[in-house]
Amino acid sequence: MTRIHPSAIVDEGARLGEDVEVGAYSIIGPHVTIGDRTRIMPHVFVDGRTTFGTECTVFPFASIGSVTQDLKYQGGETFVEIGDKTTIREYVTVNSGTAEGEVTRVGANCLIMAYCHVAHGSKVGNRVIMANGASLSGDGVIEDDATIGGLTGIHQFTRIGCFAMVGGMSRITQDVPPYLLVEGNPAEARGVNTIKLQRMNVSVEIQSALKKAYRILCREGLSTRQAIEKMRAELTMSPEVEHLLKFIETSERGVVK
Repeated sequence: MTRIHPSAIVDEGARLGEDVEVGAYSIIGPHVTIGDRTRIMPHVFVDGRTTFGTECTVFPFASIGSVTQDLKYQGGETFVEIGDKTTIREYVTVNSGTAEGEVTRVGANCLIMAYCHVAHGSKVGNRVIMANGASLSGDGVIEDDATIGGLTGIHQFTRIGCFAMVGGMSRITQDVPPYLLVEGNPAEARGVNTIKLQRMNVSVEIQSALKKAYRILCREGLSTRQAIEKMRAELTMSPEVEHLLKFIETSERGVVK
């Protein structure tokens, strides 16, 4: 059965699933939907048109679904979506979109650690880890299985590729290609995220191709266009290599090298 602490304020318009828990002094707004078995701990604020999946956990003093901080916001219906089994730690802020109908989305099985920020219109994939104090600016993208180190700042409209790892206290102003290790201020590519690839059972052959792609892109002094041409000419294609190439080709901000 659903358990709501007597001191919590849950608007009668909110929709709560089965076995939901709402802790002391938490506030749940009128347009909020909370999936089955999700736990909202004490002192949490959930507002706006926010939807939680099943089996999420939100720790004290998080603020989810508040109005965007974007000064361009002119009102209207905007949204926040949180996927299944995602954990949101203390003091995290997730803001709703700016434009009418815009969604800020955090995927399933994510861990968003204390003091992180996910801004308006951003899209965070599945199984993403954001360590303490990492901030994703508006309309940013973090693809599946990426890891963001603590106190990292990610510029507006910037993308972080799948399986990438960004070291702590990095400044990210360009897109981070999938599968790479990136660190620094300004950020630089340091290698391929081999440990993550091994943990995800990516084959040795694909790992070798990705390492060669890294050397071509980041170590041979080629322009991005030249590097793409050389990678297409020399690498054995696989879904992973194709995704890397497409990510680089579609970058609007340029990629970290």
